[in-house]
Amino acid sequence: MTSEKVAQYGRLEPMLAALEALVRCESPSDDLGACRSVVTLASDIATRVLGVPAQIKEIEGRPVFWWGAESPDVVILAHLDTVWPIGSYEPIWEIKGDVLRGPGTFDMKAGFIQALYALKGIEGSVALIATTDEETGSHCSKALIKEVSSKAKAVLVLEASLDGKVKTGRKGTAMYQIAVHGLASHAGLEPEKGVNSTTEIAHIILKLSALENTEHGTTVVPTLLSSGNTTNTVPDLATLDIDARSFSQSELERVDREIRALVAENPNARIEVTGGLNRPPLQPTSTKALYERAEKVAAAMGMPALGSVEVGGASDGNFAAAAGAQVLDGLGAVGGGAHAPHEWVSISSMQPRSDFLHAFIKDLLS
Repeated sequence: MTSEKVAQYGRLEPMLAALEALVRCESPSDDLGACRSVVTLASDIATRVLGVPAQIKEIEGRPVFWWGAESPDVVILAHLDTVWPIGSYEPIWEIKGDVLRGPGTFDMKAGFIQALYALKGIEGSVALIATTDEETGSHCSKALIKEVSSKAKAVLVLEASLDGKVKTGRKGTAMYQIAVHGLASHAGLEPEKGVNSTTEIAHIILKLSALENTEHGTTVVPTLLSSGNTTNTVPDLATLDIDARSFSQSELERVDREIRALVAENPNARIEVTGGLNRPPLQPTSTKALYERAEKVAAAMGMPALGSVEVGGASDGNFAAAAGAQVLDGLGAVGGGAHAPHEWVSISSMQPRSDFLHAFIKDLLS
């Protein structure tokens, strides 16, 4: 970093240097080697910042960063995996004024670094835990998250904020893949002898739209679609991925039943459903107490009100709440563009957010 930048950002410069190292160590969820590398680097950074290295735990075959108490009263929850395949985000690190861009900066490596620096000088029963499979559903780490959260007094989730607001509610999620098995035939000579999987999947897509419920924010979104092999063949296989979300657990269960009960229009087609419920909703009842306490801490520091919002995206905070913990989410970076090519972080917000988190942790431990 140039001397001009050092002068501009002052004591934030070591934080930015740590973040740059973490961002340049690209870590897509499905690249296990890359995830091991980023956790090792994060432990090295923790040693430099806090004087004590993190443990690197193996949980269901995946690396997990764990710094602090084994059975903490306050859990700080983060993740170090990203959605970006290696080499897919260019430039990998760019600063223009107050805007910092890079893969995983907003979601959520800046939040991890803010948490790490917030722990400087903290004494007490606290742990910073960062997983590496959050972006793909936390299938390996969710049992760990539930276990540690069930014993904690508070779980603070360093996912990115929404315009600086913390997140006091999140939708629950379910993910499915539907495969329709048909029968191939020549599309010109004898299409009537085939069973068209594309036609069947089209009927299914229309049925899925009827499952949505605006009252509970229930969405059932067809996403990735694949069908057929050649342009002159009746397709014998079509697959469809589905993203379902709702603020209501009973709604997710209703959608689950309806998807599993789908029947093909053509009796000679076969429907196969895989996947299912993933994260339960994060209800405001699980966040109210910590949110009110956080606002008091912010006011005592002379900060503006944090503000709160309920969002459609899910996080590991959903699992923590399901385990009975008091949770507050969205305590991480200020910026925008999660999972988008313009992903960015406000540099000037990082130190104040870290300072607030430091004060909030001390308040919770007192």
